[in-house]
Amino acid sequence: MVYFEEISLQTVGFSDIHDLTGQISAIIKRSGVSNGLVNVFGIGSTNTITIVEYEPALVEDVKDILEKLVPSSMRSRHSETWGDDNGFSHMRATLFGCEVTAPIENGSVVLGTWQQIIVIDHDNSSRTRRVRVTVMGE
Repeated sequence: MVYFEEISLQTVGFSDIHDLTGQISAIIKRSGVSNGLVNVFGIGSTNTITIVEYEPALVEDVKDILEKLVPSSMRSRHSETWGDDNGFSHMRATLFGCEVTAPIENGSVVLGTWQQIIVIDHDNSSRTRRVRVTVMGE
């Protein structure tokens, strides 16, 4: 069986981070799947889906390291070509990727004690993000 839903959320950009774990767990419950896989895919080229400990200090650390690795002020050919000044956001998204897949066992996503599934919006303005959650199994 395959079941999917979309999560829609408002973000403010510049590596705004949101925990999706509770919403994903609810979607898995609604799917009726007991054992299988869940795929979480961020629709768009300037966002990241990853797994991390969603803890306030670590959230700020992630934002700090992203700014050091790919500064929002850095020159990019993309920004110069399109005039949108968001080349950095595409590069940040490329570092992590736009999806994760995790196992489902007994109707719950299998994550470690300190693991949460998050979305990071790297773009340079607020927007509505769409995240597709696909549940596959029996």
